[in-house]
Amino acid sequence: MPTLTNKRILLGITGGIAAYKCAELSRLFTRAGAEVRVVMTRAAQEFVTPLTMQALTGNRVHLDLLDFEAEAAMGHIELARWADLVLVAPASADFLARIAHGRADDLLSTLILATPAPIALAPAMNQGMWSDPGTQQNLAEVHHRGYRLFGPDEGDQACGDVGPGRMVEPAELLAGCAELFSGEPLAGRHLLITGGPTREAIDPVRFLSNHSSGKMAYALATEAVAAGARVTLISGPVALPTPDRVTRIDVVGAEEMLSATMERITDADVFIGVAAVADYRPANQTAEKIKKDQVSMKIDLLRNPDIISEVAGLNPRPLVVGFAAETGDVLANGREKLERKRLDLLFANNATETFNSDEVAATAISAEGEIEIPRARKEAVARKMLGMIAERLSAAADTAS
Repeated sequence: MPTLTNKRILLGITGGIAAYKCAELSRLFTRAGAEVRVVMTRAAQEFVTPLTMQALTGNRVHLDLLDFEAEAAMGHIELARWADLVLVAPASADFLARIAHGRADDLLSTLILATPAPIALAPAMNQGMWSDPGTQQNLAEVHHRGYRLFGPDEGDQACGDVGPGRMVEPAELLAGCAELFSGEPLAGRHLLITGGPTREAIDPVRFLSNHSSGKMAYALATEAVAAGARVTLISGPVALPTPDRVTRIDVVGAEEMLSATMERITDADVFIGVAAVADYRPANQTAEKIKKDQVSMKIDLLRNPDIISEVAGLNPRPLVVGFAAETGDVLANGREKLERKRLDLLFANNATETFNSDEVAATAISAEGEIEIPRARKEAVARKMLGMIAERLSAAADTAS
């Protein structure tokens, strides 16, 4: 089945008997991983009810240009910014004429003008209306603006005529919409990422930890979503907001992070271990706060589980990507870690330059060699890292086929 993982589809429904097909279309979009919001014209509501579309999408259906429940009553601007794709299905002859001339007299036509998202149209009308020179001129205009046209098909029509004008079937529309995003390098992939530090409790108020801010993991999660992936982020304690469209699992200690990872690793295509997991934890955590009534204190430590090695040891296993934040001999230590932990790819960097910084430089290390990634903002470096990961996934898929 085509994938629309994490995509935001704004479905515009105009007046026509083909509007009934939008119930099935919404269901297919949702099954493909998309979030669907619906905008209906007044005429569309004569053919299918807003309640039906709300039940199928799980979201309130938008009907009015001035929506007083929306932020600042500017619903069309909110929806225009929200969408990754606007699909109008069915697109009636009247609606084609209005958008061809830049009309903005209802919610749907207004957000067509306001959205930066790509726009697709699935025309549906009587064969005579479709063949009319006025309609064909309007189609030429919307095509000139870059709007994508799906259909129409030919065949029997509700009025009894036979000819072009039938709206294409929902499965075909799903495939067409998925094709618009097919160039995204991680489309349909599931990335499981660990990020941030872990905290290992000494007593109820003290813990062992490190200086990791989580910024690299969060940048990777953000950019992976933009590249079409479904992302699960298992995060230690950080002061960062959850990236848009990322599923975030909050944990504290290393053992909790390992448990959360193994529970979710089964369907992951890629595991990226970015978290700065504490190497040790106290052997005993006291139930009460330790008082400062002694000159020195001894804490017995136990070795924490090696999460990335646990994942790398699975069979079958996802593509396993590690990070090495070193303070000396960065490349030598990074290669040793790659080989010892049996990783597919590792990014090594200088720990003193990356912790709590918005910028980073790194070296990608693999069995094939080393590639330098120049210092830049972590978001830009994350995009390059994900490009390398996507290339490995593509090469593995080609080998398997």
